[in-house]
Amino acid sequence: MPTPKVSRTRIAFDQRVPMRDGITLSADIYFPDDPAGAAATWPVVLTRTPYVKAVASAIDVAKYYAQHGYVFMAMDVRGRGDSEGTFTPYRNDGQDGYDSIEWIAAQAWSDGNVGTIGSSYPGRIQWLAALQRPPHLRAMVVRVTPSDPFVETPTGLPSPMHLCWLHLTSGRVNQVMEAVNWEEVYEHLPLETMDERAGRYVQHWHDDLAHPQLDEYWEPLRYQNKFEQIDVPVLHVSGWYDDEQIGTPLNYIGMTTRGAMPFARANQRLLMGPWGHAVNTTSKLGEVDFGPQALIDLRDVERRWFDRYLKGKSNDTAEQPAAPVRLFIMGENAWRDEQEWPLARTQWTPYYLHSAGRANSRYGDGSLSTAAPASDEAPDSYRYDPARPVPFVTVPTSSQIGGPDDYAAIERRDDVLVYVTEPLAADLEVTGPLRVELYAASSAPDTDFMAKLVDIWPSGFTQRIADGMVRARFRDGMDRPSLIEPGKIYRYAIDCWNTAQVFKTGHRIGLDISSSAFPKYDRNLNTGAPLGQTSEMVAAEQTIYHDAEHPSAIVLPVIPNNLV
Repeated sequence: MPTPKVSRTRIAFDQRVPMRDGITLSADIYFPDDPAGAAATWPVVLTRTPYVKAVASAIDVAKYYAQHGYVFMAMDVRGRGDSEGTFTPYRNDGQDGYDSIEWIAAQAWSDGNVGTIGSSYPGRIQWLAALQRPPHLRAMVVRVTPSDPFVETPTGLPSPMHLCWLHLTSGRVNQVMEAVNWEEVYEHLPLETMDERAGRYVQHWHDDLAHPQLDEYWEPLRYQNKFEQIDVPVLHVSGWYDDEQIGTPLNYIGMTTRGAMPFARANQRLLMGPWGHAVNTTSKLGEVDFGPQALIDLRDVERRWFDRYLKGKSNDTAEQPAAPVRLFIMGENAWRDEQEWPLARTQWTPYYLHSAGRANSRYGDGSLSTAAPASDEAPDSYRYDPARPVPFVTVPTSSQIGGPDDYAAIERRDDVLVYVTEPLAADLEVTGPLRVELYAASSAPDTDFMAKLVDIWPSGFTQRIADGMVRARFRDGMDRPSLIEPGKIYRYAIDCWNTAQVFKTGHRIGLDISSSAFPKYDRNLNTGAPLGQTSEMVAAEQTIYHDAEHPSAIVLPVIPNNLV
């Protein structure tokens, strides 16, 4: 029998939820107020946030769930909002999540079935709670979830823009990010005193900078190396232009291949739209409009997910998605269902770098093709000066880092190597993970290499599709730093995250190579000194090789014929 839909909501504000150490956290609880008394107990959806629970958007979601037969509980995490304790990002959220879930299950109004939901920080802490294996956690909806340390920023240091987020969450209520001139702050060196330049000493910033490689300090924050311990159905949601996008497909792969039990591995769903970090809020990012079909009834999709796992609704076609993977294909601007990620029919196709030794800027001679390089191709070179880094187009706050922005002007710089295909004779779909294999040498003992995939329109608009970077000292892993030998050629693997893009007929595929993307990543000062602690910088002479012995390439996940 379908659950009766109720029309009113009863709210209990500032309910104190005890944690195992005696601290109490504050929760607002929204109850279905059913005058007919159709049910005495209800399934519960829990969200835990550092962004203050009582905001208009959260209240709207809570009432929606209450009107569909759920208790909805919004909780301030430890040290934020009305909750007791001290806010230390992520450090207490696993245990606190477990205690909150099990407290819910013990309440008279709960039927013992608990689901969790949330975006960004509230997404990541769901994973940390799931690792504690609370017995009554039945399902999760995780959106735009941050990854393990250094997956998004493989530099050994937090992004300069992370300081903006730490400022936002300082104290118990949200701080005004716009009060600070962030563009000026990001220029400050050394990084270890950047917080003071922003007007606030932030202990978390100093703690993180003191551990510039993967070590035991970071282990409590990791979950992507522990999927074998998680046995929960998960709806994974993100956007191709989410600045934390890399984690969502990785988490889907991790749970479908390594989840604790067959049930968990078989009950995962991936949903990727043409969105930024604020998923499903606009069909237009920058100058690119993905059309009205870009927006969906995501709230209904998520509620149906909970209907299935918290209420036990049947797996008929109305409730069960046709396929576990649903993707928005940009360029084609249409949704498509798939059976797996990456797609089984992917043709992993290297597009090799070519030039006569002058690929500098969009006016150079760099080209990109599927033809392997000749043995005598001349390398390209450029000078990377940390005092004049290549900009990464973004807003100054950390609310959304980058989008489908136009890089035509930035490609005018000589410290950007530009490799492009001929205009495409037919549409070409590229859907899946992207990687660059780069052979390079530097005059410095440590430096960075950046790679950016772009779609060059016939109009000249140069749309960023995806990008990534490698810091030379971490070429063998974030736990194994070692400086490089100046002048020696190394092979670097650059993860450029994921996309689903149809490059249209007449467009050209482009690859930009440089050594900075500021302020998305901190500037490598090229000295090999301890990270984040110095201001001294030197320019580095960079050489990119693309010959038969050093076949630098971007490997594109080409999908044949655009057909399922």
